[in-house]
Amino acid sequence: MHVRPVDPTTLTIPVTFLSDDPDSLGMEGPERVVMAAKGQNLLEVALGNEINVEHACGGVCACSTCHIYVQEGMSLLSEPTEPEEDRVEEAPGLARNSRLSCQCEILCEGKILVRVPAWNRNAVKEVPH
Repeated sequence: MHVRPVDPTTLTIPVTFLSDDPDSLGMEGPERVVMAAKGQNLLEVALGNEINVEHACGGVCACSTCHIYVQEGMSLLSEPTEPEEDRVEEAPGLARNSRLSCQCEILCEGKILVRVPAWNRNAVKEVPH
């Protein structure tokens, strides 16, 4: 997936990523706070900050591998579309706050807290060389 460049002066929204398996995401601990801009989706925010959220389809809402739980700040994000609702139903561990990170566009200022499930990884993914 291509991550769009972002003007650093627009990075005003704190997004906290929580993980039960931080090593698989490239995180140094179970929690990491990064800054985001309006218009970015949560997958772009993660990847742009070297948090390796799985995204088998490249972020085009064709799978459910970028499934996350939005624990705080759901009202700051775009509403789920019908295609997203159809895809997220395929994810294991479905909950009321389940979303696809590739479809969660940040619309407003505020604090966002997301949890990336431990099973969200591709065990056979090649390491870039």
